[in-house]
Amino acid sequence: MRFPIVIHKDPDSDHGVTVPDLPGCFSAGSTMDEALTNVVEAIELHLEGMLEDGESIPMPRTVEAHIGNPDFTGGTWALVSIDLSKLSGKVRRVNITLPERLLNVLDRYATEHGETRSGLIARATMRYIAQQDD
Repeated sequence: MRFPIVIHKDPDSDHGVTVPDLPGCFSAGSTMDEALTNVVEAIELHLEGMLEDGESIPMPRTVEAHIGNPDFTGGTWALVSIDLSKLSGKVRRVNITLPERLLNVLDRYATEHGETRSGLIARATMRYIAQQDD
């Protein structure tokens, strides 16, 4: 799952990071690289808290959906990938059966997008469920 983030840098301050789709999720770093690394951990912790509280994980919107928000004016936009299969503490191995062609498509897509098979299945499942609730 890829979350848009916005990074602000004021003179004499660290790089502040906001995750528009996760109200209350913020991070920072003294360098841009550190800010990008730290925000992944912040998002994972935020999502873990949501899951522990029984909340559903929101589907991230596009950068374009947020650009008009005056809170983010002057910020630098980026996307960070979160592997949902790493969330919720307990990981459970399951055995599923898929047609070989579909499995090949799934693996190729996951590799091209820097994801794992499990992460992609988890993300696709969450997106499917979120769309059904709309």
